[in-house]
Amino acid sequence: MDKHFDWDLLKSFLGLARAGKLTLAAKRLGVEHSTLSRHLAALETALGLKLFERRVSGYVLTPHGEALLRRAEAMEALVLSIEEDAGQSRARVSGTVRVGVPDGFGTRFLAPRIGRLAAAHPGLHIELAAAPRGFSLSKREADLAISLSRPSVGRIHARKLTDYELGLYGVPALAAQVARREDVARLAFISYIDDMLFAPELDYAASVTKGIEPRLRLSNVLAQHEAAASGAGLCVLPCFLADDDARLVRVLGGEIRLVRSFWLLVPSDIRELARVQVTSAFIAGEVQREAGLFLPSGRG
Repeated sequence: MDKHFDWDLLKSFLGLARAGKLTLAAKRLGVEHSTLSRHLAALETALGLKLFERRVSGYVLTPHGEALLRRAEAMEALVLSIEEDAGQSRARVSGTVRVGVPDGFGTRFLAPRIGRLAAAHPGLHIELAAAPRGFSLSKREADLAISLSRPSVGRIHARKLTDYELGLYGVPALAAQVARREDVARLAFISYIDDMLFAPELDYAASVTKGIEPRLRLSNVLAQHEAAASGAGLCVLPCFLADDDARLVRVLGGEIRLVRSFWLLVPSDIRELARVQVTSAFIAGEVQREAGLFLPSGRG
């Protein structure tokens, strides 16, 4: 290997390994795709190894590439730590942190509060990615993420934030037609688009009653909330979204109660970075402070 090996080559390698596509990796890294291609060729030449297989779907790591990825991520974590230590001589917490969150939690709960974190740490730049999807921490789509389940694989530190309660909601005219669970199957029901469910925990219909066939399917919980509030149908919604909406009433509140969980996930190799620690602590603290919002019935 060339004694003048360039760290920028490894940064390009990491970017392509995580994005899987040359143009996407180049965009994320802020370089031309031709530059990224040259970096990849230079790295493979320097190492004397083939790191990627180029396929129709994109770039796929070879076994040599997989081995290098683990070492490159360890080097990246060390560089980030050094950079942060140097930055702390100028500011207590600095740098950019991206938080990936489900759309309902991110938009309705975290977004109105995240400004307090920014105000407390002027050197911290926050990117809040609120979307109806999961986020890949291994591909660095986010520095920390809120998930509906605890991962079973990967070098991820998982912390349970809270259980949260969901109920069945509808406008008063629809709610008045429900005297028992079985009545729900006769009425219009709002649910997710099957092939756009980003987590199995979001498939609620079977937990309400048998025989439900949704008539309206929407890709995210915020759209479902608005559709239910317009009278389009009954819908299972998180209580922290729906309880304060005067347009909706809870249906069979003492009988239909679902509980799911929010988990805070952080890659183990960046868990000790100050900006990650501060952001994680802020989110956990806000959730703990608003415990009654997530579990209005007061039990897990």
